[in-house]
Amino acid sequence: MQFTTWGLTGTLTTERPADASFASTCLWRVIGEIDAACNRFRADSELSRLNAMPGETVTASATLLEALDAAEFAYAATDGLCDPTVLTALLAWGYDRDYDLVRERTDLIEPDVERAPGLAALDIDRHSRTVRLAPGCQLDLGASAKALAADLVADEVGARGGVVVEIGGDVAVRGTGPDGPWVIGVADRLTITGDEPRVRVTGGGVATSSIATRVWRVGHRLVNHIIDPRTGLVADGPYATATVAADRCVSANAFATAALLWGEDAPYRIAQAGWSGRLVRRDGTVEFVGGWPVEEESL
Repeated sequence: MQFTTWGLTGTLTTERPADASFASTCLWRVIGEIDAACNRFRADSELSRLNAMPGETVTASATLLEALDAAEFAYAATDGLCDPTVLTALLAWGYDRDYDLVRERTDLIEPDVERAPGLAALDIDRHSRTVRLAPGCQLDLGASAKALAADLVADEVGARGGVVVEIGGDVAVRGTGPDGPWVIGVADRLTITGDEPRVRVTGGGVATSSIATRVWRVGHRLVNHIIDPRTGLVADGPYATATVAADRCVSANAFATAALLWGEDAPYRIAQAGWSGRLVRRDGTVEFVGGWPVEEESL
């Protein structure tokens, strides 16, 4: 099953055809819950309400709390480089609307930006199920929430049999396919040509982040959507694309994002965590980290 959500393409495939209907129902329920809780482009989402009320205590749904847990995990696992508090800087760079509209803008000038406030600006009371943002802080949960959605669907459907869930390049895998390990294409760009290398995966998650896919012009400069929370500037390191395989999609997404900011330290940091990766330098040179699966040619 192929689908589109949040302006992204996705794929959902089950080991057993009999599970396809259940999997589809699960997918759209989870997407609906994540969308209502975490979509910053949706005026009535919980996240939009939270961002509009800095300094005030807001009641949060179980879904929003789970998404915040995922974001906190990603923040801690990457020593703060996968930071949901970069939204103020991201907006300053012009990403204040759907990407297809952002890339058409011609009125943007390079902004003055500061380091992100970090999760110290976020106060979560899980007993009372409330959240409060410090003044000046805004959250963008897009990356970790998308990966979380893939994991949640895979967990639920995976209890019945093998399943693979892919949303915009974030892949969650549970079990095997009808013919053995799932075959996953690894793309370095938004447009899929069918020529991408493939790897065989039997569990966990695979995620790709890139500074070469979602780009737009600010003044005379091309910029991207990966913000360095230490400076508020866009990522400008040696790697154009990072793909990471980890225990879950949320983990893979966090390390793929951070890899573009770690620069030359990325291979060490990915391997130290026990994950594997595929890093593509700006000149197209590919580097493999850890036990990255043997790649196969496309069909």
